[in-house]
Amino acid sequence: MDPHGNEVPLIEMRGITKSFGAIQALRGADLKLMRNEVLGLVGDNAAGKSTLMKTLTGVHHPDSGEILFEGNPVAFESPRASRALGIEMIYQNLALAPNLDVVANVFLGREITRAFPRGLFRWLDERRMEINTRSLLDRLRINISSVRTNVERMSGGQQQAVAIARAVAFQARVVIMDEPTASLAVKEVGKVLDLIKHLRVNGVSVIIISHRLHDIFTVADRIMVLRSGQSVADHRVVDTTMDDVVKDIVGAVTHNLDAIMSGR
Repeated sequence: MDPHGNEVPLIEMRGITKSFGAIQALRGADLKLMRNEVLGLVGDNAAGKSTLMKTLTGVHHPDSGEILFEGNPVAFESPRASRALGIEMIYQNLALAPNLDVVANVFLGREITRAFPRGLFRWLDERRMEINTRSLLDRLRINISSVRTNVERMSGGQQQAVAIARAVAFQARVVIMDEPTASLAVKEVGKVLDLIKHLRVNGVSVIIISHRLHDIFTVADRIMVLRSGQSVADHRVVDTTMDDVVKDIVGAVTHNLDAIMSGR
């Protein structure tokens, strides 16, 4: 809580700008994410969604503006720095190693090792990683029969679940998902959305970038709209409609959304 009794956001981005040469991707964008919240981040193509999230995760450095974590200013020089605070991003391509099994993917780059006598050599502690992976999947209610199955043999929904498990395996406090349901069948979409709800219940805040408004309205607490690199709307889901959000995305000033979307 701040001195006025208001809850301090877990993450706050203020006035973020970012240019790539002559292209200004962000023009003073703002964002707030509260604890135990699912935030839907929406906007048209090139609205600045991915650039804003890559700024939050240390991939890009903002030209101006500030980022606060639990009310304290932070500067992320690299993705490693944001990850150290528990911020993880799952990109649309998932960045999984398809020829490796679930265990290897969950611990990829953060493997558990054991030392030989006198510490001269180290080897992978496969048993401990397997036990930890199974425990993690059970905790997240992810149904995968064998953690030794290569991910290339799994469905799209199962692969998305593995990517989420990897993101939260190391005390993640914020998980950012880029189009997590874009290429999934209807049945698998429901499972991924249930997993997102489960993350929130277990204290993980989530930011979802998606063009599928139905999915956003199913799991999100709030929806933030970006347009042309600026924050143009911030709605509580219970207080808005899909039509209202579409108007914000396209910059509509008329109620005739059918005409807008058909180009008349």
